[in-house]
Amino acid sequence: QVQLVESGGGLVQAGGSLRLSCAASIRTDRRYTMGWFRQAPGKEREFVAAISWSGGSTYYAESVKGRFTNSRDNAKNTLYLQMNSLKPEDTAVYYCAAGLVVVTTVEARKYSHWGQGTQVTVSS
Repeated sequence: QVQLVESGGGLVQAGGSLRLSCAASIRTDRRYTMGWFRQAPGKEREFVAAISWSGGSTYYAESVKGRFTNSRDNAKNTLYLQMNSLKPEDTAVYYCAAGLVVVTTVEARKYSHWGQGTQVTVSS
């Protein structure tokens, strides 16, 4: 069974930074791609970033490319999302997800496991 627990959300001013973490209880014989999604009020859940099992490949939504960095530490079973130059439009609940998918997979329905989410609020 896979369990994902996000942390690190909070309130930050525009231009600031936050680092999200996702602690994963995960089978090591399954090479899960790990992803981040976000959902703002009244909007659909959208893809943010993904990283391959090895950490060697990453993929980002255009809206966050150059500002967000996705990384993972398999020894600690932890996924990270470093978010810099935050904008008010980044405000959302951020979810960690795992799936046996390729790193360019952006459809939320293709990821099989999800965390509970952590709120990120960026004030202007």
